[in-house]
Amino acid sequence: MDGMDIDLQEYVPHAAEDFMNERQKEFFRMRLMEWKNDILRESQETVSTLQNDTRSVPDVADRASEETDRAIELRTRDRQRKLICKIDSALRRIDEGEYGYCEHTGDPINLKRLMARPTATLSLEAQESHERKEKVYREE
Repeated sequence: MDGMDIDLQEYVPHAAEDFMNERQKEFFRMRLMEWKNDILRESQETVSTLQNDTRSVPDVADRASEETDRAIELRTRDRQRKLICKIDSALRRIDEGEYGYCEHTGDPINLKRLMARPTATLSLEAQESHERKEKVYREE
C-alpha cells in the first residue's frame, strides 16, 4: 500500500484501535494474500505430482490405493479452490470497505475471530444462529 510497511511478525490488530483502520485492513490484506499464495503453491505441487505420477501399476491393490490417493488429492484441490474464492471475496470486501463487518447484522466481527478465520463474513453470534437454524432444518 502507499508506503505503509507492516511487518506481519510484529503487528497484531487490537481492540483499542479504531476498527478496520488502514493498518488493520492492510494487515488482513497481506495475511489473506500470503494464505492465497501458499494455497496456490501447494496446488501447483499437487498438479505436478499428479502429472508426474501417471505410471501404470500392475498390482490391483496398489492401483486401487493409488486411485484413492488421487481422489483425495483432487478433493483437496477442490476445497482449496473454494477457499481461494473465499479469500478473493474477503480481499474484495477489504477494497469495498465491508471487510470485518457481519453480513447479517452489520456489526464488527471480533478481531480474534478474524485472526482465526480471516474469511469470516458473520459474527460469532450470527454464525451460531445460522448453524442452529441449519441443524433444525436437517433434523426435520
